[in-house]
Amino acid sequence: MSLDIPVVLEDDAPAPRYALPGDAGADLTTRVDVDLAPGERRLVPTGVRIALPEGYVGLVNPRSGLAARLGLSIVNAPGTIDSGYRGEIKVALVNTDPTTPIHLTAGDRIAQLVVVPVVRATFVTVDHLDDTERGQGGHGSTGVGGDDRRAH
Repeated sequence: MSLDIPVVLEDDAPAPRYALPGDAGADLTTRVDVDLAPGERRLVPTGVRIALPEGYVGLVNPRSGLAARLGLSIVNAPGTIDSGYRGEIKVALVNTDPTTPIHLTAGDRIAQLVVVPVVRATFVTVDHLDDTERGQGGHGSTGVGGDDRRAH
C-alpha cells in the first residue's frame, strides 16, 4: 500500500526516505550539527514539513542501530505527528550513554518516520469494567518479582 504525502523541505533537507524495500520507517536526518553530552537532550530540526491526511498519524521512532551503538534515543518515543500539524518535524534526541558524548553531522539519519492509520475511539463512561484474569495488575505484575499469575 502506498500513500502520497505532500512534503515541504527547508534548507535543502532531504525528504524522508525508505532505505530498503519493505522498510516500515522512512529515515529523517538532522539539518544541523549536534553535540550531545552524556545525559543531554535536544530538540533537533529535520527541515521536513509534511501534510498527513486525516485518519493517519506519523510516529517518530529511534533508529535501532544508533540506540545500540551510541545510546542515542528519542525522549518521547515515539513522537506523534498529528494530521493537522504543518510545522517542521523536530526530534527530541537524548544521549543515554553515561560517559561518551555523541556528535552528529548535518545530514546524519537520526530517526524513522512510520505513517499508520488511526482509529479514533469514543470513550463511554460506565459504572464498572468487566473482570479479566489480569484485573488491575500493572507495571510488572506479570513479570519477575511481580504478582505473576501465570507462574502458579
